[in-house]
Amino acid sequence: MFTFLIRRLAQATVVMFIISMIAFSIQDNLGDPLREMVGQAVSEAERQALRDEMGLNDPFLTQYSRFLKNAVQGDLGDSYFFKKPALEVIGSKMVATLELVFGALIIIVGCSVPAGIYCAIKPNSFGAKLIMGFSTAGISVPVFLTAILLMYLFSIELGWLPSYGRGETANVLGWESGFFTIDGLLHLVLPSVALASIMLPLFIRLIRAEMVEALQSEYVKFAKAKGLNIRRVWYVHAFKNTMLPVLTVGGVQVGTMVAYTILTETVFQWPGMGSMFLEAINRVDAPLIVAYVIVVGLIFVATNTIVDLLYGLINPTVNLTGKQS
Repeated sequence: MFTFLIRRLAQATVVMFIISMIAFSIQDNLGDPLREMVGQAVSEAERQALRDEMGLNDPFLTQYSRFLKNAVQGDLGDSYFFKKPALEVIGSKMVATLELVFGALIIIVGCSVPAGIYCAIKPNSFGAKLIMGFSTAGISVPVFLTAILLMYLFSIELGWLPSYGRGETANVLGWESGFFTIDGLLHLVLPSVALASIMLPLFIRLIRAEMVEALQSEYVKFAKAKGLNIRRVWYVHAFKNTMLPVLTVGGVQVGTMVAYTILTETVFQWPGMGSMFLEAINRVDAPLIVAYVIVVGLIFVATNTIVDLLYGLINPTVNLTGKQS
């Protein structure tokens, strides 16, 4: 396990190096940051002086080496618009985004597991066919359209839930979150459901497919032949062995959900990383854009590494070291 961890950390370092180079290289194509910073009233000579002062006229390798040296120390530059370190700006927005992702994960896990198992156990029932039909439709509908439909139905027509904003928050043990207030929870419902709609159909179909395969395996047939309780066979013997592929997909999709919050946050005016990223693009805030790409890339790499480590805990027969057993 230790050898595997060291190897995965080395791979993660290489991946993050590549992500940082790509993210840094695209900032020159985003436009002139001085346009948003000083406007049109500054002369060309003053612009060039500012570019020299900010190091924007240095060769690419010089700029990237300086950036990489600072990044290793936890400094990804200062936001041109907010006049603060980019990581500090992202940190202030990340709590709202993770709050949204966590709410969506609760919905995904709470709905996909029982629905997937039910569809596998009773594939010909009306309920299973209805669930699979909804999952097919859910895969086809884009998240922004789902968000607009939810807002129209539950906010405009029925007036049950708020249509935008994060709502009231409360601080518990240093965590400022809407989970601790009724108003915050009400504001969280619609965007969480909209975000969950991206992955929920996928997980229902994945769990169903893996569960069907597990129920047809020899060890499950043997467990039934021994006279074990059928529910124990379903939920312990069969379902446990569906977890590896579910974890594989889930680890990747957590990072994908963080990226997909851009659309959800835009529709619901949620003050998270996604809406911040769009504002940074409009303002040509290059340090903030680069920092966002690197942070999201880090989330992808970290979740995939954690998933690989969980393999050994769920199924000890998985060979993490790559050596012959």
